[in-house]
Amino acid sequence: MAYSGGLDTSAIIPWLKENYDCEVVAFVADVGQGDAELEGVEAKALASGASACYIADLKEELVADYIFPTLKTGAVYEGKYLLGTSMARPIIAKAQVACALEVGADACATVVPVKAMIRCVLRAALRRWPRSSK
Repeated sequence: MAYSGGLDTSAIIPWLKENYDCEVVAFVADVGQGDAELEGVEAKALASGASACYIADLKEELVADYIFPTLKTGAVYEGKYLLGTSMARPIIAKAQVACALEVGADACATVVPVKAMIRCVLRAALRRWPRSSK
């Protein structure tokens, strides 16, 4: 389970265990979010019911294999955003799958806040809406 230490991922661990009768292993990706955000994340995952917590340091690989190549292409969102979160998603998924294979898991899980996802999709759609000629 991709784990951030936030409310959503902390609440989903016991829910997964109860509803799927499964063992949950927490996977945390260190992509440079800072020590303060990672402090205590392992203890929190275990307290939430995870049987183990793996923290992968992905900073160097993220910069070398994802950020630099993306910046070289000039990829920006809406002409000004550097896609930081989007650049991190592929490496997090790759490392999570590698961790799952290593521990013998038969599934991977992640939490996406639906409200945030819907807001982002709606905002993008509305910005592309044809403007009235009035």
